[in-house]
Amino acid sequence: MTAPDQLVSVRYIVDDVQAAVDFYTTHLGFTVRANVAPAFADVVLGSLRLLLSGPASSGARATPEGTPAGRNRIHLTFKDLDAEIDRLRGDGLSFLGDVVAGPGGRQILLADPSGNLVELFEPAER
Repeated sequence: MTAPDQLVSVRYIVDDVQAAVDFYTTHLGFTVRANVAPAFADVVLGSLRLLLSGPASSGARATPEGTPAGRNRIHLTFKDLDAEIDRLRGDGLSFLGDVVAGPGGRQILLADPSGNLVELFEPAER
C-alpha cells in the first residue's frame, strides 16, 4: 500500500522515450526525475510518477506481443477545462473526440506521441 506522502506509479509503454518526455513536460507540467533515453524515463506531476518505458526497457519487454492497450488512462484535473483545451490546441495538439459531460464533470481525451491516453477533467460544481 502506498502511503499518502509517496508517489503513485503508472507505467506507459512508449515508442520514443524522448518524445514522450517532451510531451509530458512541455504540455502537461511534469518534471523529469530520470531520463535514460532511449530505454526509460521517469516524470512526475504532484504524487503521480509516470514511468515511460521504451522498446528496450525491461517494462516493455515484459508485455506479451499482441497485448491490447485497452482504454486505461491517467486522469488530470483542471479548474478550467476550456482554457486548458485552448492552451493545448495553441501548442498544436489535437484531441480524441469532443468534450463529454456527465454527472461528475466534463472531460476530453488527449493521446501522447505513442497513443497512450490522458484524460483532462473538470469536476462538476457541487
